[in-house]
Amino acid sequence: MTPILEVRGLSIAFRQYEAGTRQRSLPVIRDLSLTVGAGQIVAVVGSSGSGKSLLAHGILHILPYNSCMQGEMRFCGMPLTAERAASLRGREMVLVPQGVTYLDPLMRVGPQVRRGQRTARARAKCREVLARYGLDADTENLYPFELSGGMARRVLISTAVMETPRLILADEPTPGLDARAAARILGHFRELADAGAGILLITHDLELALTVADRVAVLYAGETVEEAAAQDFAAGRLRHPYTQALWAALPQNGFTPIPGTQPYPGDIPAGCQFAPRCRHCRTACRAQASIPYRPAEGGYVRCLRPEGGWTT
Repeated sequence: MTPILEVRGLSIAFRQYEAGTRQRSLPVIRDLSLTVGAGQIVAVVGSSGSGKSLLAHGILHILPYNSCMQGEMRFCGMPLTAERAASLRGREMVLVPQGVTYLDPLMRVGPQVRRGQRTARARAKCREVLARYGLDADTENLYPFELSGGMARRVLISTAVMETPRLILADEPTPGLDARAAARILGHFRELADAGAGILLITHDLELALTVADRVAVLYAGETVEEAAAQDFAAGRLRHPYTQALWAALPQNGFTPIPGTQPYPGDIPAGCQFAPRCRHCRTACRAQASIPYRPAEGGYVRCLRPEGGWTT
């Protein structure tokens, strides 16, 4: 079956001025690849600054003017050009943004969720969607400043699912929500996926992602370092040292930290980006210009250290 979304070798850089009029290119995402199929929730996890939100904006082609994007993206088997993305945004591809400031402060909630539609059908659908996320009918008449942070986030999700999108890009949809509300929202994403939609769930919360995701793509310093089935985590089948470190850092797994920090986009070293923090690092990890992203036992990994040894 043709995937809903295919991203292959995506790279995003920004032009910046240094001294005077001299420019430089700041690479933020490099050689990023992932796939989202119909009925799948693919979680994208990683620390702040790894490029997670930028990935969503790149897919939607809503990057700022000083950006440069390369690579291949396909939506339902067809190239996802800027023109095609513009025609699909808000209908077949929708974004649940990270910040509640995306709501118009001068417009009541109801018209924003309905996108200006005034038909009886649209009003009924609006009330149904709001109720699904625990918001009563009176919420329609409120302005964004009258909402709590959790309510505003649920309103944003409501605006995204008013239509029947084929791809939902959910950028950190649960911060500010209590555990019960977060579980309810993720459960609704699961229902949407089971109905045939593809969900790209962007989050820093690995533990929460594993409750609903089918697959997990792990980002580090703008690269996908591993893509694995959700069950691979509990089964101990993780292939990349950074993914293993994320798993070990969860409270129930010992809360074990690793030394060092993720490199800044302007200070990307040659070879493996994780090498300075990796206890398995060898000379080969730093010697290569870049590390290939390759299939590995049902997933993908960007590492020279396969199961059982090192490549030569």
